[in-house]
Amino acid sequence: QVQLVESGGGLVQAGGSLKLSCAASGRTFGWYAVGWFRQAPGKEREFVAAISWSGGTTSYADSVKGRFTISRDNAKNTAYLQMNSLKPEDTAVYCCGATFLSDRAIRRSDEYDSWGQGTQVTVSS
Repeated sequence: QVQLVESGGGLVQAGGSLKLSCAASGRTFGWYAVGWFRQAPGKEREFVAAISWSGGTTSYADSVKGRFTISRDNAKNTAYLQMNSLKPEDTAVYCCGATFLSDRAIRRSDEYDSWGQGTQVTVSS
């Protein structure tokens, strides 16, 4: 498995931007598909965005499409989530997941076998 550490969360006003990072260690990151998920208090974890190991395929939840962008830099063993035009309803703990040897953008959380601890994103109105 690969070890994942998220960073970049914080408090931002509505309409602002944040860029989350998911840093990986332990195995060759370029062989892993990566996904971002979020969980707000009292709610189930939900899919946000995903990217294939090659970066050639991405997928987004409808609620973030056009505002969020997922990317990766395999040379830096890091995946990113650029979040623009943030809304209060984007407030949640954001976690990244990784799964080995998949060139798909995976939307199901149960297909990921490595997870980070998460980073808090709070959007004030």
